[in-house]
Amino acid sequence: MIEVKNITKKYGSVTAVDDISFKINDGEIIGLLGPNGAGKSTTMNMITGYIEPTDGEILINEYNIYKKPKKAKEQIGYMPEGVPLYSDLTVKEFVTYMAELKKVDKKIRKEKINKIIEQTGLKDVENKLTRNLSRGYKQRVSMAGALVGEPEILILDEPTVGLDPKQITEIRELIKELGKTHTIILSSHILSEVSQICNKVIIINRGKIVAIDTPENLEKKVSNNNSIYVTVEDNDSKMDTIKEKIEEIEKIKLVKENEDGTKQYVLESKADIDLRKIIFSKFAKENITIFEMKKADTTLEDAFMKLIEGGEK
Repeated sequence: MIEVKNITKKYGSVTAVDDISFKINDGEIIGLLGPNGAGKSTTMNMITGYIEPTDGEILINEYNIYKKPKKAKEQIGYMPEGVPLYSDLTVKEFVTYMAELKKVDKKIRKEKINKIIEQTGLKDVENKLTRNLSRGYKQRVSMAGALVGEPEILILDEPTVGLDPKQITEIRELIKELGKTHTIILSSHILSEVSQICNKVIIINRGKIVAIDTPENLEKKVSNNNSIYVTVEDNDSKMDTIKEKIEEIEKIKLVKENEDGTKQYVLESKADIDLRKIIFSKFAKENITIFEMKKADTTLEDAFMKLIEGGEK
């Protein structure tokens, strides 16, 4: 369990993290989200004990990270962003070095190293230098380093950044599997990834927590408007004034212009109104040809943007 109690971090007159509190229970996979400069990296660095808060307390399985750092840090495996590896070591040498640093018992060290290499899918490249690996394999090596010592808690900072779709899927499946036996904090800019992997999301903006909930609940909370995506042919630019002619439309926004000359718009109304019937009727009268129309599903990205925008007003 991780308990963050009234944590504040100041750099001179700048407050990077402002009196935040949350609890992460055993076995949860938590997504830590926020725009650049929101304070999420600072928060992760404080949880790992890398930097000390100005005020507040952090407990890792009831050990204070600053009063009992050795005990607390034994509980944590950290995978930093950027994949910092020793390029002149092979995969097996790197994992062995991490095992030595973490003082894994010599009697079982070889067994544990082999287990981690198998677990992270590195057996085929264990004798290759880390500098000669693809980005995906480097991420796996970094993950292996975090798993050394069998920590109960894994902190993963942007674990899929820079990977291709196949590699992202592989790392995502590995994280899901690790989530069966570990508590995980995951920082990511890929919100669809967080939605698929995480049980709960913590959103930070300007150093403050703006939401803590499941991805599903966050999506429901911001799904107040009825949104329709409509792709049209509008040679006479009648869409510029369509909002004035259809009183049920509360908001209209151009999403994109397609190569075939059509344009996609998103139209919003109150939740109890069926915009589709109104659009079909009114657009026909205005001689606006509809090519496609679909209801917009609220995503975690929508929730994230609305919560961030709300926090900045």
